[in-house]
This record gives sequence, structure tokens and C-alpha cells, in this order.
Amino acid sequence: MVTRRQAGFGLLLVTFVWGATFIWMKQALNVLALEISLYSNSAVVGILVAARFLIALILLILFSTKARAGLMDKESWKGGLILGGLMFAGFFLQMVGIESIDPSVSAFLTSLYVVMTAVILAKISDKKPTRVMAFGVFLATIGAGLISGPPQLTWGIGELLTVLCAFFFALHIILTDKITKKLEPIGLTATSFTVLIIMSLTTGLFAAKDISVIKIIIVEGVALPLLLLGIFGSLVCILALNILQRHLNPTHAAIIYSFEPVWATFYGWGVGLVEPNWWLLMGLLLLAGNIIVELDEHHLSEDALPA
Repeated sequence: MVTRRQAGFGLLLVTFVWGATFIWMKQALNVLALEISLYSNSAVVGILVAARFLIALILLILFSTKARAGLMDKESWKGGLILGGLMFAGFFLQMVGIESIDPSVSAFLTSLYVVMTAVILAKISDKKPTRVMAFGVFLATIGAGLISGPPQLTWGIGELLTVLCAFFFALHIILTDKITKKLEPIGLTATSFTVLIIMSLTTGLFAAKDISVIKIIIVEGVALPLLLLGIFGSLVCILALNILQRHLNPTHAAIIYSFEPVWATFYGWGVGLVEPNWWLLMGLLLLAGNIIVELDEHHLSEDALPA
């Protein structure tokens, strides 16, 4: 039986890997600068996302009988359509939004999914967050949102799309909690990967208006970052998410996921993208928010025990 702390630590490791995916994706995009000018950024990213999840799906099917069984199960397809669709919507809106806004603004607005998760959860359930948890959510949101520096915020289409992206990420966290408690998580992962592949491939081909865009995956220098994205960023991380998140309160899970930009900023620290003092301050705020929520949940679980 997985304990809450084990699940929390496992998801923290997931965010550590997710932080590196920014570097791997940037490496692939740098190699494909000519193809981006030829087809468009949306087209190239769509094909790369489809390819990374295809790698993950092939490996999952090869090594897991539960994954193969899930692809034959009607309920797994229903759950996979929901989770895969929400994940794609979040990724796609973030991708389109960041084309017209500063990365620090994107990080700040995307981090709103922490607050949105708590608010949506309170609306759809009778269990409202305590004041202590609300304070932890506030600290974590500020820490994650400002990790890249203070945003120069002016409202436009890019900002609105990124807020919508945060909303879809919040829905994904909440519904992952509900669906993975009812369905086998490995089979569910296989169907959600399939949905993501189809949606991403369709988007890439539509944006490029040229089927030859698929050839970008064989351009020299793309294979290694793409394999890292597929094996670690997609297969390992999403599988761990689907298995472990059900053992945590969705709001707590959202706060743990918000560590992703901390690790991403840490990886980019070496190239001078952010001031170390600022990064440390925001990271400490995020850590404080996580500790506060963890202590609050521990206190509530103890109160729930019979005397």
C-alpha cells in the first residue's frame, strides 16, 4: 500500500524530471529552427509531442499486459479520452499562448492552476479547504508564478489562452484523482497516450498543411532529446502520476506539481536566465506552501482517527 508521503515524494521526483523536459524540448527546437520557419512553431511542436507520446505508448504496450488490456477496455477509453483530451488542451493552449507573451508571464498565469484546483474542488464537493490550506495554496502559487521573475502583465489573447490552459490543467488534476480511483491506471495511461498522439498529430499536420512535416523527427540532433522526452518525460512521469496521485488530496498534488518551474529554472540557472537570489526566495515560498499543506493534511487525518 502506497502511503501519502511516498506518493508525495514520488510526484516530487516527477516534477524534477518534468523540469528537465523544458531543456530537452528546447534542444530539439533549436535543431529544428529551419523547419519552424518552414512549417510554423505550432506544427513542429505538435509533431514532437505526438512523437514523444508514441515512443511512450510503444514501450508501455511492449512491457505491460495491463496496458494492452486497457486498450481493449471500453471504460479505459472513456477515461483516457477525458484525461488525454484535457492534457492536450492544456499543452496546446500554453504552446499557442507563449508565442505572444513573455515566459515569466506564462509561468505566472499557468501557476494559477493551483488556486483553480482548490476552488473547483471546493465547488464540486462539500469539503472546503481550511484556512491553513488556503494560505499554503497562496504561498505556493506566488512562489511558482514568480519563479522566473516579476511578470510584466498586460491582458491580451496570449494571457487569456494561458489562463484557460491553467483551468484545463486544474480539471486534469481533479479528474485524474476521480478516474484513477475507479479504473486501472496503467491501462488508463495507454488510452490517454493514444488520445494525445491523435490530437497532437492532427494539430501538427493541420498547422503545417504539409504531411512532410513528419520528417522532422529524423533530422540529425532530434533523436536523443525526443527519446528522453518520450521515455522519461512521458512514460515514466505520466505513469507515475496516474498511479500515485490518487493517494493525495488533489490540491496537495497541484502544489507538488508547481515545483516543475522551480526545477526548470534551476536547470536554466547556468545560462543566466534568472537571478539566484530571486529563484531561492520564490523556491522557499513554494516549499513553505507545500509544508503547510502537508502538515494541515496530517493534522486532519489524525483528527479523523477514532479515539
